[in-house]
Formats: sequence, structure tokens, C-alpha cells
Amino acid sequence: MNLKNIKNAVVGRFVPFLTWLPELKDKNILRADIIAGITVAMVLIPQSMAYANLANLPPEYGLFAAFLPPMIAALFGSSRQLATGPVAVVSLMTALAIAPLTNDPVEFVTYAILLAFMVGVVQVTLGMLRLGVLVNFLSHPVVLGFTNAAAIIIATSQLGKLFGVSVEKDPHEMHFTGVWNTIVAAVQYIHWPTFFMAVLAFAIMIFTKRKNKRLPYVLLAVVITTLLSLVTGFHSERKINVTQLNDEVMRTHIANYFSNKEKVNHIDQQIKINSTEIKKLTSATLSSTAGQQKNRKTLRNLKNKHDDWQIDREKLVKINSALLNNQIKHIKFGEIDSKSKTKETASFAEDSDSLRSSFSSHGWKISGIYLNDKGKKELLLVAGGSVVGEIKAGLPSFALPQFNLGIMGTLFTMAIMISLIGFMEAISIAKAMASRTRQRLDPNQELVGQGIANISGSMFSSYPVSGSFSRSAVNIDSGAITGFSSVVTTIVVTITLLFLTPLLYHLPTATLAAVIMIAVFGLVNVSSIKHAWLANRNDGIVAVTTFALTLIYAPHLEKGIVIGVSLSLILFLLRTMTPRVVFLSRNIDGELREAKAFDLDICDNIAVLRFEGSLYFANTTYMEDMVQKAIANSPDLKYFIIDGVSINSMDATGEELLRELSRRLNGIGITLIFARFKKPILEMLENTHFISVHGRELFFRKIDLALAYAWEKLGDKHEDSCPLGNKHFKLKQEMENAKPTQESKADSNAG
Repeated sequence: MNLKNIKNAVVGRFVPFLTWLPELKDKNILRADIIAGITVAMVLIPQSMAYANLANLPPEYGLFAAFLPPMIAALFGSSRQLATGPVAVVSLMTALAIAPLTNDPVEFVTYAILLAFMVGVVQVTLGMLRLGVLVNFLSHPVVLGFTNAAAIIIATSQLGKLFGVSVEKDPHEMHFTGVWNTIVAAVQYIHWPTFFMAVLAFAIMIFTKRKNKRLPYVLLAVVITTLLSLVTGFHSERKINVTQLNDEVMRTHIANYFSNKEKVNHIDQQIKINSTEIKKLTSATLSSTAGQQKNRKTLRNLKNKHDDWQIDREKLVKINSALLNNQIKHIKFGEIDSKSKTKETASFAEDSDSLRSSFSSHGWKISGIYLNDKGKKELLLVAGGSVVGEIKAGLPSFALPQFNLGIMGTLFTMAIMISLIGFMEAISIAKAMASRTRQRLDPNQELVGQGIANISGSMFSSYPVSGSFSRSAVNIDSGAITGFSSVVTTIVVTITLLFLTPLLYHLPTATLAAVIMIAVFGLVNVSSIKHAWLANRNDGIVAVTTFALTLIYAPHLEKGIVIGVSLSLILFLLRTMTPRVVFLSRNIDGELREAKAFDLDICDNIAVLRFEGSLYFANTTYMEDMVQKAIANSPDLKYFIIDGVSINSMDATGEELLRELSRRLNGIGITLIFARFKKPILEMLENTHFISVHGRELFFRKIDLALAYAWEKLGDKHEDSCPLGNKHFKLKQEMENAKPTQESKADSNAG
């Protein structure tokens, strides 16, 4: 390798952006990238907030994920047009990974950032070790089934925001239990203005997309619904003290809620102390034999207490969940009675204000319930629909993720899943675009680029990101030529974070739900599952099974993937355990064909077997059985030819089988002949001395040479009558030609 090639390899590996950076001297390329980058940003900004919503994160964290990762992925990846950032499937998997760990919003954000770092480390490690091929274990049918199921799960998760209802979800319940509860709540408590906003957003996006795909249809929906929300007073909110409620029943419910919450906090403290004691006692028991019996008894008592506290905690959480969802949050209020003549914003702390509850479909409703800084119980009341609210202006500050080994251990499996799913999504898009632009794509370099984007993003408050189907399509359709378009996208997001976030306050969350649903509708592709079924029944089974189990096990999406991958591997092994094994004979066209399929005569003295697959430990028994069966059915068999043209590889067990067949067949007077074996296999057989032991004269490059050898040994002009011989085939051809055709029969009948 010369110096120039070494330089190109180093640049492509560590600083791939240097390959396209000089192209920006061309003003046409620069202009095209700037236009494409701005266009993608118009889609990315609203989508990022929507996907943050899907990930159960505040909307600004979607913007943080759209800030640095698009540029970093473009600089260090190998695809020029891949648009990286928040995506639907990865956002959902992020939410599902963290939901069992905490309900605290601050901890949720902390763990999401940590997860991004872990995903990045996994991706960079795999890329540097050139292990991008691991994504091949996610076969096409598995991806099809998972993607279709994930799209349905994502869409149904937005129903609450679509109808303007809120249902508290138990992290341990199945996804569709929560969906059913949402639908039941929507029937009773649907907020029509919210539903109208969602329908309007859908209409704008669908109509605009059909009219002109180049128009920023997502941005148009966001702008129009935000302006409408501002002008119509779509959303209002205020805080009140619980003592301002006139309804004694409501006060009792709220008092019970806080009482239960205090009990849960107390139990959590006890569990924490108890866990520390268990760890200490376990360590002491293992390190010392003295007093082990006493320690074990104490340890058992502590564990029993731990289990009892967990049961009590779960009961209290369920009671509070029922109180909040079935009693407190669904109560709506009429007008606020105020004796104070001050402005409404000043009346929050006025004890004279009071609220009367009613079950009217209008008025105020309780959005949140908490203790304020002074320890007083407060309610957050909202009227109208839900909006994004205040987004802090400014760029995210640099900070390392908060490393917690316990949490990292819990998240590790999902980090691997997200790494592979995210990369699979990114590389499939990148490959499609590379075929259009005829650019060279390095999957391992793309894996490194995605990993660095996630690692660097986690240091600026980003959650996991990946390549986006929709935004990459917008990028290439807008004329992007180099990765600089993603740099422009980052610049536009930076300007938005610095100056434009106040404009997003009145953006309805129903619009974000509509944005998510429009994005995932494109992921639903039932026809592809049907096509997989028609192409190969096993692939169809894998796709349908993955689809069904992902839906059934939701929100535990990893189970659907693991079972799908396992099933595809099992079916693959079963398929390779019983490969096609066919016996050949001479067809009317002079070629050797499958005797059974073409209804051909077979020779009593010579058998020609073609094994279609790699010969390895899992299928040697099957091969042996097929040979034994052929011998049993042909008592006059003298020569057995194995056609190795379809055997691509062979392991030690396969070589041992050939050795055993040679010995066994030789013992019963049958000569084993090998034809058309490939060079690597012949080299292996040479290295193991099988060729020299068996007889070099019994290996042939062509089947006809092997047949000629057998005919010569059989003598008595055996070739003339053998169904495998050319002379026999010519005789059959003459007989076939002598048969009257249908037309000649018709002519003779007419005559």
C-alpha cells in the first residue's frame, strides 16, 4: 500500500469529513447544502419536540437532541445525506427503558442522558472492532415485524394527547391496557378543542404533503395551530391552595393522596436502609464462618421485611393512582369565585378565593398536585387544552452524564437493543441513499459516527438519537450533496434555542401527537410482511411472530426482538440441518437434472447425489441417512458420485463423514467418487490427507469425467444403456422426435 492509500484510509477512518469539505468551494454545492440544511431544520425542530414528548421528556430535550448530534454524525459518519437526530422508535424505546426505574422527572432526564452515552459507547466499540455485521442478526423479517408493531404502539400511545385526556399508567401494565383505559376516559371526558387541534394539524400536514412534498408541512401545521392556540385562548393555567376548595369530599381525597405519598416516601427510606443492611450482612456472612447461622436468620428476616414493604408500597401507589385518575383529575370546576378585586394572577395566594367542583365539560380541571416550597398543598389548574408551555431559552451546558453503576447495569440490555435498532435504521436509510448517489458507504464508519454523535450529545443533555427516514428523504430531495447540510441544520437549531423558544409556548401538544402519528404511519407496511410470507414461509412466520409478540409484550419491546431473532436463528438452523439433497439423471435437453422433479429414469449401477448446502456438524446425519437410503433402494449400485458444486464450506465433522462414507461404501463394494468440489474444500481434504488415503484418481473437476470413469470400470458398453449417458439421452431424444405432435394428429384425423 502506497503513502497516498494509507493517507486516504486514515482520513476516511478518523476524519471522514475532510473528503467532502473541499467540495464546498463550489458555490453551487454550498448553496444546495444550505437550502437542504434549513429545510431539514424546519422539519426537525417540531419533530424533535414531539419525539421528546414520546420519550416522556420535556420538549426542550428534543431540541437538545437536535442540537449537536446531526452535525457530529455528519462529520464522522460515512453517509453524506443521512439526517441524524431524535426518531420515533428510539424515543419510544428510551421511554420504555427508563419507565420501570423512576417516576421522578429529574431522574428520568438523568437516566435518558446516561442511556445516550451508553448507546454511543456500544456503537463506537462495535464500529472500531469492525463488528457492524452483528446487525445482520436482525434479519429483514424481524425488522419488518418489529417496525410495524412499534409504529402501532407509538401511534396508540398518543391517543391521550389526541383526545385531551390523561390516564396515569402503571409501569408494569401492558401497553394496550393503558390504551383501553385511555379510550374509556376519552368517551367520558374528551376535550373537543384539543381533538379539533389534532384534526386540523392532520389535515394541514396531509393536504400540504399531497400538494407539494417540498413544502415544510410539519412546520406549517405547527405555526398555524400555535397561532390559533394563542388567538383563541386555547390554554390557561393557575395555582391555588387546597384550602381554597369548597368541596369537602375533594379535600378528603387530596388529604388521603398526600398521606399515602408520605407513607410511600417513608417506606422508600426504610427500603433503602434495609437494602444497605442486607448488603453489609451478606458480605459479613460470606467473609466469616463465625455466627453464620445467626446472620442467615437475621438476613432472612430483613428480606421478608423488604418484601412486605414492597407489597405495601405497591398497594399505596395503586390507591394513589386510582385517586388521582378516577377522582381528582377528572373533577372539573366552574367559575372562580373571588372576593378580591386584584388581578387573577395575583389571586393565586388569596385565601378568599374558592372553587366549586362540577362535572361540567367546561371550566378548570386539576393538572397537578404537589407541595410548594413552604410545604403547603397546592393544585395546578388548567383550562382548555394542553400546550408545550415554557421552554428555557439558551444552549445546553456541557456536563458529563451522572454515572451510576446500578442503573447502568439495569439499562445495559436496552442500550444494546437501542444501539442495534438505531444503527439498523440508520444504515438501511444510508444504503438506500448511497445507491441513489453512487457514493461509497462504510457501515462500520457509520456506526462510529452514530456512536460519537450519541456520546457527544449526552454531554449536552441529549437522549439517544439515530438516522431518520423522513428527514433523510427531505435532505436528499432538497438537494443535499455533502454532510455540510447537517451542519447548517445544527446552526438553525442553535438559533432556535437561543432566540425562538418563547414562540413555542402556545404550541398544542395535540399537534405534536399528530406530528408523531403522521411520522409513524409511514413505518406501517403490511404488504412487506405479506411479501415475506409469499417469498418464504419461514420468513413470514418470523415476521408475523415478531409483530404479534412485540404488540403483546409492549411496553417490553426487547422481548419481541429477542424472540424474533431467536426464532429466525432456530428456523435457519433447521433449514440448514435438512438441506436439499437431490439425485440426478440425464434430461431430454442433455443436462443433468433432478430425477424426481423431471420424472427421469435412474441408473441401477451409478448414483449421482448433489448436496445443496454447507456440510457441517448439524446436517451430516441427514446426509448420511440420504446416502444409506439410496444404497438400500439400489441393490446393484456400484458407483456413488457426490456432486460438490453446491457445497460452499465444510467443517471437521463434514470431513469425518466423507471419511466414514468412503470406508463404509468400500466395505460393501461401492466406489465413492467426488466431482466438482470447490478449491477451499479440496485444500482442506488435502491437508487432512483424505484425498491421498481415498485415492486421488477418484476426484474429478466435472461430473461427465466421473461418469466416464465409472462407465469404463463397468465395461460392456454400459454407457449405451445408462440413463446418465449421452447415447441413452440421444436415443430418447430420437424417440421423442418420432412421436406425432398434437397438430399432426389433428391433421391425420381430419384426413
